[in-house]
Amino acid sequence: MRIDFTPKRRYNYFGVQVCMKTIVATIIFSLLLLGNLQAQFRAGAALRIITPDPLLPVSGGIGIPKPSREKKGDLFVRAIVFEKNNTKVAIVSVDNLGWPAALGDQTRALVKNIPAQNILIGATHTHGAPDAYGFPDETGKSNADLAYLKKCVALMAEAIQEADKNLQPASLKVAVGEAKGKIAYNYYAPELYDPRCGVIQAIAETGPRKGQPIATLVNYAVHPEVLGSGRGILSPDLCGPLYARIESRVGGMALFMNGAQGGMVTADVRSGNGQEANTWEECERIGNLLADEALRLVGSAPVENDPDLACSASVVTFPIDSEIMRYILKNSPLKMKASADNTVSTVVNYLKIGSARALTIPGEALPNIGFYVKRKMNTPKAFLFGLTNDAFGYMLTSVDFNSFKRYDYVTRTSLGEKTGDIYVAEALKLVESHP
Repeated sequence: MRIDFTPKRRYNYFGVQVCMKTIVATIIFSLLLLGNLQAQFRAGAALRIITPDPLLPVSGGIGIPKPSREKKGDLFVRAIVFEKNNTKVAIVSVDNLGWPAALGDQTRALVKNIPAQNILIGATHTHGAPDAYGFPDETGKSNADLAYLKKCVALMAEAIQEADKNLQPASLKVAVGEAKGKIAYNYYAPELYDPRCGVIQAIAETGPRKGQPIATLVNYAVHPEVLGSGRGILSPDLCGPLYARIESRVGGMALFMNGAQGGMVTADVRSGNGQEANTWEECERIGNLLADEALRLVGSAPVENDPDLACSASVVTFPIDSEIMRYILKNSPLKMKASADNTVSTVVNYLKIGSARALTIPGEALPNIGFYVKRKMNTPKAFLFGLTNDAFGYMLTSVDFNSFKRYDYVTRTSLGEKTGDIYVAEALKLVESHP
């Protein structure tokens, strides 16, 4: 059948004379516009406050959470979504000690427009937030507030979906360099830590905030435990001032993704008299300094127009050799996914955002693991997102496991001797298979 597209053939819709040629042109234009929107790089961000009201006890690790009497800053869920060529990736940061997949998967099930394996959920590792593991006591009872955690799961999904709705054309700036100043050190061996800070900044290409940041992601390895869990303070710790500093200086939303901070890369609160300054003022000093260094590094980075985006995932299985970890996984009310053969599986992601390359770590990897993996990633812009997708305690290589008296604690609170070696092998295999 031959269709005549000449202006003579017209149709009447709701009393309006419409030319078939116009209809076809409109359809073609709409399809081209949709295709262009899907092809170009876009970014969006959103957050939710998850501060419990009334305040809840806070957790700094295995054991009974400590009562909190006051708060310093709010706890947040912060999400940034990237899109390019029909690929969507969400990076989520939550102010908590850790965020097990048992909770993360509940959020992923609520988000319908982003593949579950492309939703990367990392914990900042603040020691001033409610227990998200459901740590059991010696009787097997947990003091975790499950209603609070359920609310956080829903708010996290809301933040991701709002960030997705906020998608807009964007460019990118990526930087990795040494963060100067008194920020972190290794409590076990002061110089054995990674001073590099990675920054990914999405910049609006259109709209009233054209040329300004949509979001600034800071990746740095440190324990946010300036205040700790024993002072009766609920807080995002140094992450709170970091967010506020970045947002006040350049706008947009800031989020923090931790790195390989295990054994024991902590905030440098050492004072000249041999004491520690465990105060909110010290949280502000360190958070502000890290924020300033991140902005300094990314400030001179070149703009990457229409950057590429790719996200790969691999399921990694670890044996559970530790009796402590078996007990936690068995008795936690979160019903974590431990198998009958005493193994546990999790997802490791390899992410490409422009010139940035990022691997996720499902726990607290020691800094030597971080240095080695970054070197083997063969890029000057390597990122490691620690405590992401899961939080299985400390991750040591077999040569470090139970090797030094200093490592007694990190050995006892790890899955086992093989965890670090398995992670390194599987993570690098993922990198090699997705060049």
